[in-house]
Parts: sequence; C-alpha cells; structure tokens
Amino acid sequence: MSQLQWGLIITGALVLLGVLVQNIWLARKNKPRQAAPVQPRQEGAAGAVEPTLDGQIFEDAGFALPVPEKKPTLDALIDVIAPIAMEGPVTGDAVLASMPPTRRVGSKPFTIEGQAEGHLRWEFPVMGQRYVQLQAGVQLANRSGPLNDIEFSEFVVKTQTFCDALGGTPDFPDMRQEVSRGRELDQFANDHDAQLSFVLRARRAAWSPSYIQQMAAKLGFVPGSIAGRMVVPASAPGLPPVLSLTFDALAALDEDPTQSALREVTLSLDVAQVDRGEHAFERMRESALSLANDMDGVVTDDNGVVLPSEALDVIAAELNQLYDTLAQRELAAGSVLARRLFS
Repeated sequence: MSQLQWGLIITGALVLLGVLVQNIWLARKNKPRQAAPVQPRQEGAAGAVEPTLDGQIFEDAGFALPVPEKKPTLDALIDVIAPIAMEGPVTGDAVLASMPPTRRVGSKPFTIEGQAEGHLRWEFPVMGQRYVQLQAGVQLANRSGPLNDIEFSEFVVKTQTFCDALGGTPDFPDMRQEVSRGRELDQFANDHDAQLSFVLRARRAAWSPSYIQQMAAKLGFVPGSIAGRMVVPASAPGLPPVLSLTFDALAALDEDPTQSALREVTLSLDVAQVDRGEHAFERMRESALSLANDMDGVVTDDNGVVLPSEALDVIAAELNQLYDTLAQRELAAGSVLARRLFS
C-alpha cells in the first residue's frame, strides 16, 4: 500500500474521530439538565432548621399571617337571598333530606342555610340540630358571568320545591333588580380580575422535570395535585396556594422523565384568591428571578417578551392600587367573598 493511501486512511480516520467527538459533545450539551443527587440529611445536625410550611423562613416579625374567615356562605353583597318563613322549628335531618340533588343553579352555587335554636349565626344545616329560620341563596356572578333570567327562574323553582317539602314559604326578591345587580357586579369583577403569569425560558440547555422540581423546591414549592404542577402553599391551611409553577404534564408522567427536555415553565398568581399579607407578587418576582439565575433562563411574558425590572415595578404599583380598590368594595383579595366571586 502506497504512502498516499496510508495518508488518506489516516486522514479519514481522524475526520471520523473528530465527527464522533463533536457528536458526543453536542449530545452532552443538548441533554436536559438533571437534578443533583440528594444528600441524605443527618439527623440531629447542629444548626438544623425545620422548614416552614412553604419552605421559607420569614424574618419580618410584622408579617401578618392570613386567617381563614369563619363567615356564613351567603352574603347580600354577592348573593341573591330568599328568606324562608317556617311554621315551626325543623330538624337538620329533614332539611338535608329535602335538599335538591345538585347545589348549583346553572353555573352559580346554590345554598341553603339555617339558624339553629339558641344561635344567631347562619350555618349549613347539619344532622341533630333544630332550625328556627332558613334561607336560600344563589350567587350573583362568578367568572362564568352574571346571573341571568333563566338561572334566576331555576333558583326560584329549586327553592320552592325545597320549601314545599318542609312546609316553608320563601320570599323572593325582584328578579329584574337582582339580575341587574349581577350584571353590575360582573362588570366590576371583569374590570378588577388579575391573573398574572411569567414564563421562564431556557437560554441554552433544556431542563428535565426532576431538575425543575429540585430547583423549585429550594424556593418553597411543593408537588401539586396534578402532574406538572407545583405550588407554594398559603400560610394558613385550607386556603388557595400563593403561587403555582406548571410545566408539560406529559413530560412529568414520562416513564423516564430524565430524557424529557423542557424549555419553559410558567409561574402564575391568581391575585384575588390570595391574601394581600402573603406578599404574593413580591414572592413571585423573587422566585422567577432566582430560578432564571440558577437555571440559566430568562423571564418573559406570555408572548416571549423579556420583562425588565422597570416593567415589574409597574406591575407591582398597579397591584397595590387593585388591592386597595378590592378592599374598598369589601372584596379584599383572599377574603371568602373575593374567592367566591373570582372563581
């Protein structure tokens, strides 16, 4: 074999080796980032700190934790209420047995409440109690829209059927007036409903689901009730989450999630559902910037436009005005009424 032939063979082998090395390098470069191995925690380690409910430790002694409100469900501010006159006390068992099979009127919640003997507060009827007063109600508006004529008529029929079974007499308000109130409330809600979202997009390497979960967990996010969703729990149990983080549910359910390559996650805040004392937007902003820094990403809006600090400052100022407006209307963010109206 001639020297030229040997040279060509060696050159070809070097080219092939170079292509192979480049392919390996590209494969490693494009492989989604993986979660770091979790180190076992040493029990009794000095200086160990128990995590709080949301994984964060609040140093501000003045931080006011929201407390779930204990109020009757029905409220004249957002409900049509029909008092029911009774011939005498009725048992909770009889009330429950006479309840309609569904607790909705169209797209609106339908409720029966009672006042038990010796009590002034309204409550949902329970077995073993005796009730001296009853009332029925339907919500004036929610995110499905205002109460309409058909829904009001259904409310009347459902309430009358319930009263017939118990021997009660309902006193219905004027339909025109209540439907008009529903439209006005719906208009207010539409004008003051804020559901914010940031999109965190990968600059270079994609992320695996386990990597996203590990990085988010460091900021207090915990697994949600559905695949591909994590949440920051509220400071008090029974309240909606402060923030949510979502990514592709199919990737989260993949048999080998380490091979799934994700390039974006979404951070969301439902403003009216979260108490102002949770400082939700501040935490949302800090979480987004922290994740972007740690995961080599960039924070954008839904259209992919990068959000500078100045834009976030404007959003914060507008939210403060929104919080004030809701409170002035007795629909403070995170309150029972606000959570019902904006649902």
